Amino acid sequence: MNTQSSALPESFESQRIVPATTSATRPFYWSVRRELWEYRSIYIAPLAGAAVALFGFLIAIFVLSAATAPQRRPALQDPYGQAAALIMMAAFIVSIFYSLEALHGERRDRSILFWKSLPVSDLTTVLSKASIPLVVLPLLSFVIVVATVVIMVLLSHIVLLGSGVPIATTGTPMLAQMGLMLLYHLITVHVLWYAPFYGWLLLVSAWSRRAAFLWAFLPPVAIGGIEKIAFQTTHFFDMLRYRFTGSGPEVAGSDNFLDPMTHFTPGRFLASPGLWIGLLITAAFLAAAVRLRRRQGPI
Repeated sequence: MNTQSSALPESFESQRIVPATTSATRPFYWSVRRELWEYRSIYIAPLAGAAVALFGFLIAIFVLSAATAPQRRPALQDPYGQAAALIMMAAFIVSIFYSLEALHGERRDRSILFWKSLPVSDLTTVLSKASIPLVVLPLLSFVIVVATVVIMVLLSHIVLLGSGVPIATTGTPMLAQMGLMLLYHLITVHVLWYAPFYGWLLLVSAWSRRAAFLWAFLPPVAIGGIEKIAFQTTHFFDMLRYRFTGSGPEVAGSDNFLDPMTHFTPGRFLASPGLWIGLLITAAFLAAAVRLRRRQGPI
């Protein structure tokens, strides 16, 4: 009897401890899935951009099926980059509005009371929301762009071959090189370089009680206006423009940081002080957002 009574608590103890050690990352995983369930625009907007690009490209190849080879080649190669830019722009716009709504919306509809009742920390919640513009949307954009370009190539071959045009004259893009450049662009620009913007928007979302959009954009305008009036300088606006467009020493051979086909020098980019200062500022913004969510209640 003593042996059975002593063994029973040990089995209960082992059952209680093992799940705790094996499910340490599950709250974060389910928090990310919650964002995907609640905000369907995360994947609908890039898919809509891909659909628009495919529709326009399909019209273009029917129109150009009767054109000569010198006219056809540039007209069929340019839309690949344009489709990638359209999809990434849609994902970027979704990232902005999602970041402003992520922490503000749960306080407005009072669902924060329910989510705080769950065994999920404020740090896990904020990091899961930050992962949407910093990880999920860039990766999703990359997959959608690659799939869209492959479909565009297949469509061009099918339609032009049906019109009696040889494949050799259609001008197939270098898909592997384009994919690597696109992935590099998404990691460096949409993740690392734009991280302070998303951190600021999440901080405003955690703090503002109403009109989060105005609170996100009016303070930078006010700071720049005060600097211009008081000192007749535009250093703050120049810094924001540099951060948004990327025109500076980190970019090699291009002044447009939004061009998805821009070629960068990785060493110079990773060694730039602006990159690491921006990441430190992003960490400070996210830490402040975690603290605010811990203290804030429903609106």
